[in-house]
Amino acid sequence: MTRLFYLLSFACCVCVIPACGPRRVALPTDTGTPFPDFAQVHQMLSAACRGVRTLTAEIALAGRAGPDKLRGRVQAGFTRPSAMRLEGVAPFGPPAFILVARDRSATLVLPRESGVLRGAQADEILGALVGVALGPADVLAILTGCVVPDPKPAAGRLHQGGWASISLMDGAELFLRRPAATWQIRAARRNGWQIEYPDWNGQFPPVVRLISDAQAVAVDVTASLSQIQANTDLDAATLTAVDIPADARPVTLERLRAAGPLRDAESKDSALRGQK
Repeated sequence: MTRLFYLLSFACCVCVIPACGPRRVALPTDTGTPFPDFAQVHQMLSAACRGVRTLTAEIALAGRAGPDKLRGRVQAGFTRPSAMRLEGVAPFGPPAFILVARDRSATLVLPRESGVLRGAQADEILGALVGVALGPADVLAILTGCVVPDPKPAAGRLHQGGWASISLMDGAELFLRRPAATWQIRAARRNGWQIEYPDWNGQFPPVVRLISDAQAVAVDVTASLSQIQANTDLDAATLTAVDIPADARPVTLERLRAAGPLRDAESKDSALRGQK
């Protein structure tokens, strides 16, 4: 088994310990009745996320991608429209990984391995690392509660059980509850993902759960955000520039996938031995 497998196992804290996560939120299935104020409600609920120019946060990840259990911490920074920097926090020493991206193009550096993956698409790299194949603009939209980068309400329905839904023009759908006087976004669907926002009371959701059975493997990952700062001055170049060691060895996307959570432990070992 190669050192790269050990590194990524440490970086993403991947193991194969069985665990049962919380049940998915049961979303309404009835056809509902018209929601007359859906546009005004959406404007109020999306005001904070639509106003985000930059965002920094520490993200604790926990969940599963296929048979693998994921756990780790990431320092994250975003600048609109589509710049992102993610650093895998290690207990000591340099970061476990650094991913910088603009639009769909990205570079991944593995400082401990002295490895680099250049020119791959950001969603492909994230998919290999944690099973969440999304680009910078989509990650920012989901973490801040907009769900999609440019949310535009198209229709609304009132459902049984105190639910309401708002359909967005790009096909995404928001699901709302009203525990008090105002509506709150409780969940959403987009492009094969179910997104859940438990205990959202402030400007931005402190916890985001992403669930999908439509990926290469089933994914159920929860991101807990802390130290959130929005609209501070960030240099976009800082987010997308990274120091690459002079002796860095190329890492292919295929090898990253082989060592990442898209394979079980036996398959990872076999695949990596075959690429030596």
